[in-house]
Amino acid sequence: MTTNDRVLVTGGAGYIGSHVSRRLAADGYRPVTVDNLRTGGRSVVRWGPFELGDIGDARFLDEVMARYAPVAAVHLAGSAYVGESLHEPAKYYRNKVVGTLSLMEALGRHDVPHLVLSSSCSVYGVPAELPITEDTPLAPVSPYGASKAMAERIIADIGASTGTRAVSLRYFNAAGAEPDEGLGERHDPETHIVPLLLEVALGSRPSVDLFGDRHPTPGGTCIRDFVHVSDLADAHVLALRYLENGGQSRALNLGTGRSTSLLELVRAVDAITSSTVQTRTASPRPGDPPALVAGSELARSILGWQPTRSSIDRIVGDAYRRHRSVAHEHVAREGTTGPPPGTRRG
Repeated sequence: MTTNDRVLVTGGAGYIGSHVSRRLAADGYRPVTVDNLRTGGRSVVRWGPFELGDIGDARFLDEVMARYAPVAAVHLAGSAYVGESLHEPAKYYRNKVVGTLSLMEALGRHDVPHLVLSSSCSVYGVPAELPITEDTPLAPVSPYGASKAMAERIIADIGASTGTRAVSLRYFNAAGAEPDEGLGERHDPETHIVPLLLEVALGSRPSVDLFGDRHPTPGGTCIRDFVHVSDLADAHVLALRYLENGGQSRALNLGTGRSTSLLELVRAVDAITSSTVQTRTASPRPGDPPALVAGSELARSILGWQPTRSSIDRIVGDAYRRHRSVAHEHVAREGTTGPPPGTRRG
């Protein structure tokens, strides 16, 4: 392989996309980021060319494909808020479903043989039993999850006719950061639990809502399977290698198999930040599963994937270093102790 092995990365200016691009470059690929920057940031595109545009624009995609002749694509573009998808379903179907259809047609026109999809455990909905395996029935309960499941089906059907083979990576709860590279979560508005807790610890938010305290779980709060974003990034490269070596299309879970309650997560943030994070109990959100824990044996055996950085202490510690750095940068730039841009007071 040479450094001319270009990989198209849709959504490469986002949280997971920037980590994936970094990992691709470290492995000798040249990531070509395609992003419309509606939610991504240009500053995190550092490891290859950047093309500003929307994947729903067929002419734009054809121009990019002709210019770079990618050997594969990693598809991360799409909207990322489960709650928002309940209120704006058309946005989610347009971004993920229509965007995936456009991308798959372009890959077929330009004979791009391999694709790795950013999918989600949300395709399973509220599972009947744990751990969740790839054989668990798909039963999404939100437009976000349904759009991911539809994207998987579009890729399977079109790939079967064009010859594009694909791995759909079903993430569980992505978290953490690469603080030494300046990479981390920075959503606006922020809805993810780890950065929300850290904003409270750093004084830019008074408290965090925990949705429900009477779930059928120890302690009553939701249970989740948190995975370090850099471990997820590793899996994308391993999936590309698998396809390059003749692997067939399939879906794979990416999780640790370890359950962490939100109360346990709060205690970890308290310990690492030497603070006492204030939380409030709110009503459970519609369709929010009480527990999501992965069975990821297939990813380990087929890809050789090992989530080595996904302990809760490592995830929180890395995210804290990144959030603290951003806060200090804001103070130095603005001369204020107020919250960094993009945060909201409660």
